[in-house]
Amino acid sequence: MSTTTSGLDRILTLELVRVSERAAVAAARLRGRGDEKAADQVAVDAMRSELNRLDIKGTVVIGEGERDEAPMLYIGEEVGTGDGPVVDIALDPLEGTTICAKNLPNSLAVIAIAEKGTLLNAPDVYMDKIAIGPGYPDGTINIDLSPAENIARVARAKGVPVSEVTACILDRPRHQKLIDEVRATGAAIRLIGDGDVAAVIHTTDPEETGIDIYMGTGGAPEGVLAAAALRCTGGQMQGRLILDTPEKVARAAKMGVSDPKRVYSVYDMASGDVLFAATGVTDGNMLAGVKFTKNYIETQTIVMRSSSRTVREIIARHQDLDKF
Repeated sequence: MSTTTSGLDRILTLELVRVSERAAVAAARLRGRGDEKAADQVAVDAMRSELNRLDIKGTVVIGEGERDEAPMLYIGEEVGTGDGPVVDIALDPLEGTTICAKNLPNSLAVIAIAEKGTLLNAPDVYMDKIAIGPGYPDGTINIDLSPAENIARVARAKGVPVSEVTACILDRPRHQKLIDEVRATGAAIRLIGDGDVAAVIHTTDPEETGIDIYMGTGGAPEGVLAAAALRCTGGQMQGRLILDTPEKVARAAKMGVSDPKRVYSVYDMASGDVLFAATGVTDGNMLAGVKFTKNYIETQTIVMRSSSRTVREIIARHQDLDKF
């Protein structure tokens, strides 16, 4: 008998792994080829195909961004067989398209499933974000505080000097002031070129990844995906949509955003029971990339569930090569 009141069947956890695996393998075949659109397209097609095998009545609420030109798993698209639980889906079939095209670390295939109405339907705009992993007192971070104060709070909560805290920040010109402020504290920075979903996930295991806190602006849809992962581990996150033009305010209003300045907590972005899976496309800090051999394909996936706080790492050897 189930010990959770969730409407999600726990068997979906393994089914979700198959979805992210399929997208990761498809994208990995195009690693290092320099073609972002092609890699994204094959990942989208593979993820859509596998999702449509699931016994769910799913609606994509976070899909491929409006800025991407590759064929999308678009917001509002219905997937699954139509039988089974009614769910919201957030996905990024290839998190880090540029990373994959250049065969750099930390490209992932990512998906989250939650009970209907529990994922923030975020517009494709930027979001100011701050995130830490589990084990900290509630309220350790606050998006309205200075970078220096947030770094100091993390250091105090961790029981270490500021010099032993590492912040992860996207390497963008818009972040130069943030970078300067963090460096002035004496904390370390790991700059990344892309892939801020992976960066937020890395805060959940700083002993393994070396990342204590994520700071800066990135895509709002990616923020919801990252929040889904943090819900499963007990991490903390805050985000505020950057709606700096009338067009963005209007677009957000159509998606139900009534307060353009609202600060969203991790629970505001992903509530209820959440399942999250990410499969490595390229080798990274937490997950190995897809490995192709003559006789099998090997994948590594992390899959998590919020209601049980279970985190599983699955290394799979796929000997039926034809299924890919």
